[in-house]
Amino acid sequence: MERNRNGRATPTAAHHGDDPTFRAKQRAFCIAALEEGEDLSELRELLRTAGVAVVGQAVQHREKPHPNTYLGPGKLEEVKALAKAADANLIACDDELTARQERNLEEAVGIPVVDRTATILDIFAAHANSAEGKLQVELAQLQYNMARMRGLWTHLERLGGVSSGGFATRGPGESQIETDRRLARTRMAALKRRLEEVKGSRATMRAERDRAHLPQVALAGYTNAGKSTLLNQLTGSGVGVRDRLFHTLDPTTRTTKLAGRPYLFTDTVGFIRKLPHQLVQAFGATLDETRLADLVLHVVDGSVEEDEMLLMLKAVEDVLEEIGAGDRPRLLVLNKADAMSPERRAELTFRHPDAVLVSAQTGEGVEALTERIAQEFERTLRTVELLVPYQEGARLAELHELAGDLEREDTADGVRIRARLPAAIAERFQRWSAPTPA
Repeated sequence: MERNRNGRATPTAAHHGDDPTFRAKQRAFCIAALEEGEDLSELRELLRTAGVAVVGQAVQHREKPHPNTYLGPGKLEEVKALAKAADANLIACDDELTARQERNLEEAVGIPVVDRTATILDIFAAHANSAEGKLQVELAQLQYNMARMRGLWTHLERLGGVSSGGFATRGPGESQIETDRRLARTRMAALKRRLEEVKGSRATMRAERDRAHLPQVALAGYTNAGKSTLLNQLTGSGVGVRDRLFHTLDPTTRTTKLAGRPYLFTDTVGFIRKLPHQLVQAFGATLDETRLADLVLHVVDGSVEEDEMLLMLKAVEDVLEEIGAGDRPRLLVLNKADAMSPERRAELTFRHPDAVLVSAQTGEGVEALTERIAQEFERTLRTVELLVPYQEGARLAELHELAGDLEREDTADGVRIRARLPAAIAERFQRWSAPTPA
């Protein structure tokens, strides 16, 4: 078990590739306080992605976690015994713990504790490849640790005395806390400044795309729903794909043509239930790609049970609302049709009649999806009649690029064009508008 620079336990095997020998060094016993049910499959998958072996689990049914120890006293004794019997050297909690809960849990069970948020942050740290992604993850980690610093220095606070006037003197523990917090705040401010610079560069690139007025489609959805594979199918690109959570952190944009019209498709970071708020904040610039999209493809794994799928849908919808993308036009894409039984296909068709059923793996349904995307944009277009002079060759070429399929007729006065364009583009060509010929 290793600890980060703030003294907190953290899973580390994700940084050591797929070496099974190293992974076995971290053996987690999973715990949760749930109102009902025993399902800790997502926490298990998170730990697997982090490279940690899971050796057992325990669930306590209660309305809300214990404020001091997360689990009740009796359950803690049971967990301590079970973890010891399973040879666990790590307790993994399915919720975000307060500093007090984490400290008391560690004291009660006698081994390090990590919560769900720390696990997700560690996975993000392992998977961040771009400079921006690394900045975002570091900022999220600092925000997460700031509130927990005081608990890390309680062993030093006892060294502080009391002055003759009755006021507590500044012991070395308090001084260390203040030093750490000041350093953390300074680093966070620097990270935010650098992220603002990156955001400015991203905004410049986005402005270039906006000037072209290409339709922008964002793929959003639960992590591991198959968004990157679908992007490859839609655009013929070679975006890296792996069967692990949060494989894609940095947005990837590709261009392709549908019905002769160019579209921009952007793959974004996957969402998850209980996604740490620090990550939503830190990845704000990245998630702008979703917030500013003309159409959001909400990709979900349709092969799972309906109840689980509905939880995934709600988790994504909640994050879309949080980042200000709740009003974006959306199209539900039910992926992994190749893994569905005929009964499941029929159930999905009945329950989600407006959705598109696809298999990003085999390509099934992708053609129908591209037709639906084109139809969604078709509704937003305006029909224009233009008479463009021959000397405006650049404008003619631009029209062919933007409109895709269009009607043109060469006349003595210029090229008569009939096309369907987005409203903003139609305004740019208003000067050459011409009445419909009798």
